Amino acid sequence: MSIYTRTGDKGETRLFGGSRINKDSLRVDCYGTIDESNSMIGVAYSIVSNEDIKKELRNIQKRLFVLGAQLASDDNGKEKLDDKISQSDVDYLENIIDKYEAQVGRQKSFVLPGENTSSSVLHVARTMVRRAERLIISLSRETNIDEVLRKYLNRLSDVLFIMARAEERYLFIQEVKEKVLEKLGHASNKLILNLEIAKEIAEAAERKGKEIGVPIVVSVLDSGGNLILLHRMEDSLLASIDISMNKAYTALALKMPTNKVSNIVKEDSDLYGIQWTNKGRIVPFGGGYPLEIDGKVVGALGVSGGTVEEDTKVALYALKTFEMEGDNIRWN
Repeated sequence: MSIYTRTGDKGETRLFGGSRINKDSLRVDCYGTIDESNSMIGVAYSIVSNEDIKKELRNIQKRLFVLGAQLASDDNGKEKLDDKISQSDVDYLENIIDKYEAQVGRQKSFVLPGENTSSSVLHVARTMVRRAERLIISLSRETNIDEVLRKYLNRLSDVLFIMARAEERYLFIQEVKEKVLEKLGHASNKLILNLEIAKEIAEAAERKGKEIGVPIVVSVLDSGGNLILLHRMEDSLLASIDISMNKAYTALALKMPTNKVSNIVKEDSDLYGIQWTNKGRIVPFGGGYPLEIDGKVVGALGVSGGTVEEDTKVALYALKTFEMEGDNIRWN
């Protein structure tokens, strides 16, 4: 059957029941506005995020078809309708209102639509339903209209209003959750200085030591100066054990690479003599570096076994190798 029949070309339409009326009549305007409202509710259904609201909107759409059919029926047609809007439909809407009002609370001021698209569309649908209600009030002055239809539309506009507020609240909560989870995710991805990381640093240092032919000792300390890992290659010097730990200690205690310490222990320096403090643990030559996570010193690395230049080269390689795996650790 074709979608066009040409029977309405003269500006008339047929009601369910057989009678014909003008297309610009108040009755047609009423059920036409119901159709508009239903279409806009369909738009809202397609974009709302709250699954409960989606289900309820779909149920409401189905009932609006029933309401529209009642308005589009003459007296003869009304008797043939199997399904009609009743008080139970009004009760259903009132239950929805009570449910969402318990979530968002009573409104104490005017609501400015536009917080987000989905709630805004619900507000547009609400205004359409309000218009349909006004038209039905006007129509009821001309002909007998079941009062439950007007009551249903009155409640429906309230439902759409409270749904818009509930959708705003739902999206706000979801946004907060996402931000919290994002922060938690970042936090969980942040590196912490532990044994696993210390091993990665030491293994990188060993690779570089083997490459340049220098057996080295690597020490990694935590933020309290406690030894996390002592990694010693075969044939490394016995003295390198103590020196590597002291390089790490120096870098941690002074929060600077040990190759910069020589500048502050010169005789004309304000800190001259610091090299003899801390029970002689201050080492004023290269091979020690503080470890930072997000700008905070959380430990230190010390390398010993070769010349100052070789120790520095190995230490930097270990740190730079680790930086490629996690840029939360930095060095100066």
